[in-house]
Amino acid sequence: MVGLYVNPPAHPIVLSVDEKSQIQALDRTQPGLPLKKGRLGTMTHDYKRHGTTTLFAALNVLDGTVIGRNMQRHRHQEFIRFLNTIESQVPVDKAVHVILDNYAAHKHPKVRAWLDRHKRFTFHFIPTSCSWLNAVEGFFAKLTRQRLKRGVFRSVVDLQEAINRYVAETNARPKPFTWTADPDEIIAAIRRGHQALDSIPSASRRARKRRRDCNPAHWACAS
Repeated sequence: MVGLYVNPPAHPIVLSVDEKSQIQALDRTQPGLPLKKGRLGTMTHDYKRHGTTTLFAALNVLDGTVIGRNMQRHRHQEFIRFLNTIESQVPVDKAVHVILDNYAAHKHPKVRAWLDRHKRFTFHFIPTSCSWLNAVEGFFAKLTRQRLKRGVFRSVVDLQEAINRYVAETNARPKPFTWTADPDEIIAAIRRGHQALDSIPSASRRARKRRRDCNPAHWACAS
């Protein structure tokens, strides 16, 4: 999995794919005060809800561009529609490696049937509770911080237009994803974390299972 980030193949395309669901279109009840010298910018805590949208996104690891599409829900039906969007935008002579999590919609029988019909696509599932392995999460974090957190959206359409503009701005100045952490250091840190948690007598069975799922020894089974 990490090898797809550290040394992505030159000819196939590596896409990190996920959904950011239930993005709320929030309209503040009062206008915020802008940042100025000696005073922080402020926004009211009161807001009106105008509905939600779900952003499906695919980050191209090699060049940093993003394929994005807003949809109302995030079931397997919407995921298949997004796969069709990817299919239409990726050159037909390219193999496609897709990194994604274990969300049930990604493994639905109809998704598997779609995968059987599109032989150039290969899915690589990250381990449970290891979302840090999915590079598109970094794009979602930037979107939230730079566009959504302090945004004012008077409708879902207004929200979707803001998201689409952000995707377009990202694609106008793309930055290739660079894996800077040393894989051996990551594995060592995970093992230290496991040891620390195992030393806690009250650790729950569920927590132990989550640690096992994120154990490097199990990663081969998740790909």
